[in-house]
Amino acid sequence: MSWLTDSLREFRERGDKLLLFLCLILSFFGVALVYSATRYTKSSRSAVVQVVGILLGVVIYILLSSVDFELFTQRAWKFLFPFSFLFILTTLTPWGVEYNGNRSWLQIPHFPTTIQPAEISKVFFILLLALQFSKLRERGISKPTSIFLTAGHTLFMCGIIAVASGDFGMALIYCLIFVVMAWAAGVKLRWFVLAFALIAVAAVILWPHLASDVHFRRISIVIDHLTGNEATLYDQTMDTGWQQTRSIMAIGSGGLWGQGYLKGIQTQSPYRTSLPARMDDEIFAVCGEELGLVGCLVLLALLAAIIIRCLWVARQASSYQSALMATGMAGMLAAQVCINVGMCLYLFPVVGITLPFVSAGGTSLITMFAAMGAVSSIKTRSLPSWLRDRSQL
Repeated sequence: MSWLTDSLREFRERGDKLLLFLCLILSFFGVALVYSATRYTKSSRSAVVQVVGILLGVVIYILLSSVDFELFTQRAWKFLFPFSFLFILTTLTPWGVEYNGNRSWLQIPHFPTTIQPAEISKVFFILLLALQFSKLRERGISKPTSIFLTAGHTLFMCGIIAVASGDFGMALIYCLIFVVMAWAAGVKLRWFVLAFALIAVAAVILWPHLASDVHFRRISIVIDHLTGNEATLYDQTMDTGWQQTRSIMAIGSGGLWGQGYLKGIQTQSPYRTSLPARMDDEIFAVCGEELGLVGCLVLLALLAAIIIRCLWVARQASSYQSALMATGMAGMLAAQVCINVGMCLYLFPVVGITLPFVSAGGTSLITMFAAMGAVSSIKTRSLPSWLRDRSQL
């Protein structure tokens, strides 16, 4: 047990306690919202799972704060890479569970909750991508071979996710993590412009052939909603856009201060069609309805504080690789926040992305604590200010 006492001692002396405090405040805010969102079911199981997830997450956060992730990744990358995509492929086994069209979860017999492999593998993806950028830095980060290798790694993981589970929302998060880390790594702007141009051309060519697909209908109704196309009004409000319509109605009805905790009309309605996915995808709408604009701003401020803290740790990091790791964690959080809130405000298609630390889901919650534990580890190994100043000369 000496390793445990050593971990506790190191965390007490050098761990990022502020980051842990912010994560805890936000997580318990999430527990309150999950309890309210599931109160109509007469069961508090989801809230209890969240609390257990927080407790396990804190333990993992403290333990991971003592791990040297830079050294760990350099030594274990040959195992982490195959483990990541093979773990995602386990959703194709009989243990795989389909929910809302995505086969993204594992239900292991006698295990109390489901596991989402792609969610856990996100952390490994960030670690491996940071190492890859670090190794390619010497030959030139913006050279075609470097771009091919890093982008190829990303597209490979996205392809595995799409084939195994059809979870295009999760694949999008992987792509956005790559974009953030590539920008932070110093990839030149021309590559981003070229990628955007290729995506635009592909969208124009493929759109007529894919417009009837359910995923592309979710995109088209958002465009129609934002442009005021009344020709698809029924689809926008009563069919594909039903979830987002109920969400913005809930947020709008909350006003400045909300209808009151545990008093939201849609949140407390016993009918599932009132506010769909209210404990996960639409948890932000629950906050808006019951706690109003003020509650939403507090929630977003806590999320922003965690992201800023990750970027601060990246700024203080002792190496290029560690800085990219912390930046990748910040990018992951920012991407999920923007997409989830965008879904709830009818600004982004429904792609099934949870709000970090807030939405119901044990795998998501524990993974977020593990990711922040990695950031805490980077903080414990940051350069002292006098040495950091000299290293920049």
